[in-house]
Amino acid sequence: MNGPMSWQARLLMFVMRVQKTFTSSSTKLDVAKDRADTESFAKTFKPLGKVDIVNVDAGGVPSAWFIPPGILTGRVILYAHGGSYNSGSITSHVPLTSNIALATRARLLAIDYRLAPEHPFPAAVEDALSAYRWLLSQKIEPHQIVVAGDSAGGGLVLALLLALHDKGLPLPAAGTCLSPWTDLTCSGVSWTGNGKKDFMVKLLPIQQSADIYLRDTDPYTPLASPLFGDLTNLPPILIQVGSDEAILSDATQFAEKARAAGVDVRLEVWKGMQHEWQYAASWLPEGRQAIAHIGEF
Repeated sequence: MNGPMSWQARLLMFVMRVQKTFTSSSTKLDVAKDRADTESFAKTFKPLGKVDIVNVDAGGVPSAWFIPPGILTGRVILYAHGGSYNSGSITSHVPLTSNIALATRARLLAIDYRLAPEHPFPAAVEDALSAYRWLLSQKIEPHQIVVAGDSAGGGLVLALLLALHDKGLPLPAAGTCLSPWTDLTCSGVSWTGNGKKDFMVKLLPIQQSADIYLRDTDPYTPLASPLFGDLTNLPPILIQVGSDEAILSDATQFAEKARAAGVDVRLEVWKGMQHEWQYAASWLPEGRQAIAHIGEF
């Protein structure tokens, strides 16, 4: 998608490669550590501008409005954070959600959906559905809503689209997914093919994350793994993913299947990018460019 990698991206790749070399690579999932590490990201990168943050109860789901200055439109983004369904929060994703709100010039509602292992599937889907219904109850029209999310949150908003369709509820105008986790069987070719290129996401901990989220649920269940759902009649979807990500095939396979079902899909594969490079927009030109594309979409 992008041209030659920026010097910032090359430097970041070098630092991550060195860190990987000198860090013990545990294959055991540590939820407490993952939660602490995910929260620390919010202190590493900064929003590109000022955004007002207002806490709100969205149909029983703890949420927060991210409101850029001077907003004159009624458009709204419903946002689900990433974190393998067991970590992440509104706070951990402040830089990313702020920048998306600024780029789209729209109010963004970020939700703190319930996490595994305390709250396994389908708690996250139920919370996303509750928040969407709450938006409708606030007299926000479906054609003014876009659902968006990153990683597990990207998979969650795709599951939300399937749930809305199944229940006969009005669909939003569009969906936007950053490196979506669409297949909890983790059987895509890139999980092994890009295993050495991806410095952030590892197969075994991800499989363990899937296990604690699913508990006794079949991983082929569409509301857990949207790749296996009926994708007909979904709204337009933008998908961004890095070429070096282990999760690459989750994105490309979903895009291929959605297109075959007649969905208007815009797939952007960004050369050399790592998982959630958009998060580093305050430092990484490719992050700012990707977020600008989201704004345009």
